Amino acid sequence: MQRERGSLRVLLLQIRDGQQVRREELESFAHYSGLSLRQIDVLNVFDQPDVPLNAADGYDALWVGGASEANVLEPQAYPFVTSCISLLNVCLERNLPVFASCFGFQLAVLALGGVIRHKEVDFEMGTLPISLSLAAAEDPLFSHLNDPFYAVSVHKQFADQVPDCCQVLAYTRQCVHAFRVWQKPFWAFQFHPEVDRRVLVERLTYYQQKYTAGEGHLQSVLDAAVETPQSNGLLSRFVDQVLLI
Repeated sequence: MQRERGSLRVLLLQIRDGQQVRREELESFAHYSGLSLRQIDVLNVFDQPDVPLNAADGYDALWVGGASEANVLEPQAYPFVTSCISLLNVCLERNLPVFASCFGFQLAVLALGGVIRHKEVDFEMGTLPISLSLAAAEDPLFSHLNDPFYAVSVHKQFADQVPDCCQVLAYTRQCVHAFRVWQKPFWAFQFHPEVDRRVLVERLTYYQQKYTAGEGHLQSVLDAAVETPQSNGLLSRFVDQVLLI
């Protein structure tokens, strides 16, 4: 019997310190998944850095958000990196569906034994055209997308390749942008499927000192931003094609 959307319960692993962005990220995940806020519990690692291995027990899926106050390459400064990686490995072992965005993508690469690199200048920022791999045509989430499609992406850390257990689904010249773990309900996205142009404007303005060289640079990025309806549809498709099948 097919499950009802309203019966689903999801855990959002959140890596946000500021209250404004915490709220906005949760609302974005809810909006684009088609789930209500009451169906999504939040575990924020700034409040609970020692993430329990059983944190996702009893949920239908784990979602992992982005981060701008943390760096996966600095586990000494951000000890929750290690416990988040352990939780992702538990989800893999148990076949719990995972949808990991941006920082979640980077955690997933590390959990699978891959390498994350850093780019301090000329990193991707704004709404980008992202290309599909040949494998995307057979993927339940990506098969309907245009090639290229546009998505919101702002990141200094990236992966230029993924472990052999993964199937690359989308990429840019700089890096891999999406993969699925072979034969697992586990997808990771370097871009932000949960973020649209309006939220990009709000979030990049909030974090402008971290990512931009001043008001002029910020405005040029925002002026070039476009709507990203296809990437924003991935969350709902994950619910429909993975959680409700």
